[in-house]
Amino acid sequence: MSWDRVERLIGSDNLERLAQKRVGVVGLGSGGSFVAISLAMSGVGRFVLVDDDTVETTNIVRHIADRRDLGRPKVEAVADLIRQRNPAAVIETRVGRIEQHLDALDHLDLLVVGVDGENAKYSINQACLTRQLTAVYAGVYERGEGGDVVVIRPYHGPCYACWAAEVREGLAGENQASQDLDYGMIGPEGTLEAEPGLWLHVVRVAAAQGDLALNELLQGTSVHRTMPANTVILANTALEIVTGEISPPYSAVWVDVPRDPNCMVCGDALRNELAASESGVSLADLVDATGLTLEEEAGE
Repeated sequence: MSWDRVERLIGSDNLERLAQKRVGVVGLGSGGSFVAISLAMSGVGRFVLVDDDTVETTNIVRHIADRRDLGRPKVEAVADLIRQRNPAAVIETRVGRIEQHLDALDHLDLLVVGVDGENAKYSINQACLTRQLTAVYAGVYERGEGGDVVVIRPYHGPCYACWAAEVREGLAGENQASQDLDYGMIGPEGTLEAEPGLWLHVVRVAAAQGDLALNELLQGTSVHRTMPANTVILANTALEIVTGEISPPYSAVWVDVPRDPNCMVCGDALRNELAASESGVSLADLVDATGLTLEEEAGE
């Protein structure tokens, strides 16, 4: 197959670089599947796909898979679609929840997080901190009205736990103290209320996630772009992102969420305490700190 147009855009050396990059995608629902195939079509050549769900009839209108994949694990359906676009791609698939496959995060260059449950995100967060692994998270809001994407670089900014404590509570970072954010839509099960949203609204958020992921993989090259902040909030409809201000459809607001030195996961004091005591922090403690609730999660 021809990569001529991609090569003309990013250069042959960078295309070869992407072909060797190993990217994990956890959660192959409507958003994660779109990101996975978009990265493959941009030249990324190695993937680890993790999801415990199968393709069902309810998924078809919001997924890159179609009726030919009904009943198949989503990881297998997406892997086949990647191979159709990039036959040389090397793909490892894991059927199951990420909590049972944390070793899949070993030796990755980047992680894309496409799960909607906060519980899994906390487990992923801790695993990424241990591995010094950069992760790109995304969330879609109720009825697809908007969404957010954040790049989490371990100890070079917030971890997901202290980011969620700020953003999911609707608070801006210190440098945005006069602009309270008002957009997080957390449901009773501790997940972002994303139903029902059209796929075209979901993939607008997923496209931003994929683009930021690709940009991270191109760190240190001439085509890498410096972003305004670590978090972008997208409005698909007229949305009150900043309190008292209505952001118009298709607009975006950048927010730089700082690392919390007192975070229960990545905070300096806690790290020193854990090093001394060799004890861990429970998932329940993390969820209590962010005001969310622990419930069983269902994938999309």
